[in-house]
Amino acid sequence: MSGFSNKPKILRGAFVEYGLSIPPLFVVFQFNPVQLSRSRTQSFSVPGSVQQAEYEAAREEGRSAQYISLRDYHQRFDDLSEIRDAQQVRIQEESINFEIRLDATDDLNDGDTITEQFGIAPQLSTLELMVHPKEESLLGQALGALLGSPGGFSFTRKENPPMILFIWGRKRVLPVNINSLSITESEFSTDLNPIRASVNVNLTVIEGKNLAYMYTKAMKEVMSVLNLANIADIADVVIPG
Repeated sequence: MSGFSNKPKILRGAFVEYGLSIPPLFVVFQFNPVQLSRSRTQSFSVPGSVQQAEYEAAREEGRSAQYISLRDYHQRFDDLSEIRDAQQVRIQEESINFEIRLDATDDLNDGDTITEQFGIAPQLSTLELMVHPKEESLLGQALGALLGSPGGFSFTRKENPPMILFIWGRKRVLPVNINSLSITESEFSTDLNPIRASVNVNLTVIEGKNLAYMYTKAMKEVMSVLNLANIADIADVVIPG
């Protein structure tokens, strides 16, 4: 026992496969990442006008094309609301980056049999399978053959990698595409099983009307409403009339 009966329970992040397939894939983070970076970009353009690079190419080829810089376009308007409605905006998907750390030390000290035999290879292998097409699963093919389904046992499109949910607390359950996994194994057992590793992960959030994303978006809007408790702070901001 830790001696602290009121010690708060720490939620852990996880990757969980969406849908049922063999083998089912999930990785609960041993240690939550110490930092998580999120980014989203927007690009703005003039309606009916090509980008400058396209304009230069058209001129070289003798084709006609219209190019107006966004700065020049903005100067046509006196009303910011008109600019907001007139300019074209492309919003890119959100990307998420973080590092996962895996360490077998505690489990080895506790005498965990699987860890003693394989180190952290099971967790690393599961992460790697999350970016492999499901149709390449040897276990799924073997089970499918037993069940009379030669292509493998899966309720997902087998030529694509599995759909993954990134779960980060109660307010964020995000469907994601895993763009990249960069695995660095830094320590090994005597039979060369990895016992310590770090994994850099880059994700793209799958937005839309799917239930997971809509839940997370609703929670974000709730958090924004709670921010109204700070509305008195606006009095400390100088806004031109």
